[in-house]
Amino acid sequence: MSKFIHDVKLSVLELSVIKENGTAREALSNSVKIAQHIEKLDFERIWFAEHHNMQYVASSAPQILIGHIAEKTASIRVGSGGIMLPNHTPLIIAEQFGTLETLYPGRIDLGLGRAPGTDQITAAAIRKNNMHRSMSFEEDVLELQSYFDNENEQKAVRAFPGEGKNIPLWILGSSPDSAVLAARHGYPYAFASHFSTNYFEMALSTYYNQFTPSKHLQKPYVMAGVNILVTDTKEEAEFLKSSLIKMFLGIVTGQRVPLQKPGPLPDIYFEPEVQHTVNSSLKFTFAGTKETVRKELSDFISRYRINELMIRTTVYDFETKLKSFSLLHDALLKDEI
Repeated sequence: MSKFIHDVKLSVLELSVIKENGTAREALSNSVKIAQHIEKLDFERIWFAEHHNMQYVASSAPQILIGHIAEKTASIRVGSGGIMLPNHTPLIIAEQFGTLETLYPGRIDLGLGRAPGTDQITAAAIRKNNMHRSMSFEEDVLELQSYFDNENEQKAVRAFPGEGKNIPLWILGSSPDSAVLAARHGYPYAFASHFSTNYFEMALSTYYNQFTPSKHLQKPYVMAGVNILVTDTKEEAEFLKSSLIKMFLGIVTGQRVPLQKPGPLPDIYFEPEVQHTVNSSLKFTFAGTKETVRKELSDFISRYRINELMIRTTVYDFETKLKSFSLLHDALLKDEI
């Protein structure tokens, strides 16, 4: 097993993004190859995010993707980053993930979020008469946990398969509210700092200070989402990073497009307000050579007491993406210090 600096674990968040002139099938096939590649590099896990009504994101059904990826790999953990719980009933998720854990024992994670993973119109189409279900997020998390516990065996409603399964629950979030929930019930906490940065320090401070040990976890465990691109030269990294910036420009301006080739940025990026918004969202982006990324990540891990990095690598060329994971592995090897 590879040993990384600060004993941090490395994992990957996949959205199966469709690139310009690409297809959903290609994106999903590439996600399999990524999982197989990082498994060889001793990465801890690969997660899939639940998004809806996004034409160029193919991860709308992470439950199906998790099973597909687990079948194509041997040891890497596979899970959701996350399941948007208000879109579902706790019982159905318990049954689905109980089935996955039965098929792939000891390899399934269940990350939970309270957002819909889409716009409000689509959220209404998903939830119908349950538009306020996010207000019951904590209640739903605890109900879901109860279906996995053996203590539920006397209840009228039980999850089969699922009951008695050791499926780690993670609380995902981008605000102090999620940190409070994770701390109160002793769950590991994953912050979406790869795109939401404003409350990062406040949320982590809240989680560390309020953490209560539980049967799930004895001490705080923090996963941080980060954008990482490791290349042979600084110039190459800056050039390739333009694809990531273009993607966030599409989010900020509401003009969603497939993942674009690297190259000159459009004029709208240089409007001060737009540039500030994009750059703020990409605050925790580490792009450069092995040496540069190693130093910057080491400082980041130490400063925020990070246990695990959940990595998003947004680059147009697929082989370059795989190479970045390999270079990152080499950069963070403990024996390289």
